[in-house]
Amino acid sequence: MKLAVIDLGTNTCNLLIAELVKNDYRLLYQGKVGVKLGKGGINKKQLTPEAFERAISSLKTHQQTIARIGADKVITIATSAVRDADNKYEFAKALRDATDLELTIISGEEEARLIFNGVVLAFGDIPKNSLIMDIGGGSNEFIQTNGNSFNWKDSFPLGMARVVEQFPLSDPINPEEIKAIESWFDVGLNNLWNQLNGSEVSNLIGCSGAFDTLADLVDNTAPGTKQRITQSINKDDFARISQQIIHSTKAEREKMTAMEPLRVEMIVPAFILIRLVLEKLKISKITQTDFALREGILREWIND
Repeated sequence: MKLAVIDLGTNTCNLLIAELVKNDYRLLYQGKVGVKLGKGGINKKQLTPEAFERAISSLKTHQQTIARIGADKVITIATSAVRDADNKYEFAKALRDATDLELTIISGEEEARLIFNGVVLAFGDIPKNSLIMDIGGGSNEFIQTNGNSFNWKDSFPLGMARVVEQFPLSDPINPEEIKAIESWFDVGLNNLWNQLNGSEVSNLIGCSGAFDTLADLVDNTAPGTKQRITQSINKDDFARISQQIIHSTKAEREKMTAMEPLRVEMIVPAFILIRLVLEKLKISKITQTDFALREGILREWIND
């Protein structure tokens, strides 16, 4: 059978189509459309009329792809921006009326669990003492692993769309703004620091989003041209690239081959966050994976 999974995130609307054969799978399509659901309303717990329009447009675009490739089952998931919005049920109805797609709004805990499943599908065997990190527009998920099970997982409403809405940033960002954002992340992630206090974390596994951009910057490849199940990233490469990106202007980032237009603004706070996690937890290794929530749903269907 063919399974299509639409992940309606805060910043992007992602589509995966896979063919399931017995206990295995074959990826037929992976793609995304910028949707920016958080723009203008995420910190007010509102999805704006413009967000409604962008979401409907992105779903219709994905439906065209699904119609071309084919799918026996379509699953549509919504995450942080939708689950936190006071008008989420009105939003889900508008999408259903326009596309006939039934939106499933998942909790942060469920999102973290599905991301973990996606990482297991990518690695087969997750490296010892790994911390999984997924940076989203609305929330960030962290999962402390114990082989192919997890000790702890949590979702923090500290996504990059919330940062750019809350902090009016200079171009380029100045040192005081960097400190303010670091402090905001540091306080907001207090449960993470407490959970991992005294624990060894040797490997940071970064899922999709900003980590895809990081890998593209390392390889100097255009977004979407290189699919990676997993890729090791040298910590020195991250230090060099993050320094360059954090202190660059918007115009400079727009000219970079590896920079997706939808990440031009949000990549700066994302790299500030990655840097903070690496330094705070003294992590020595970074591994990027394309696999996350969508692939987590795929893994569940394979196992079923």
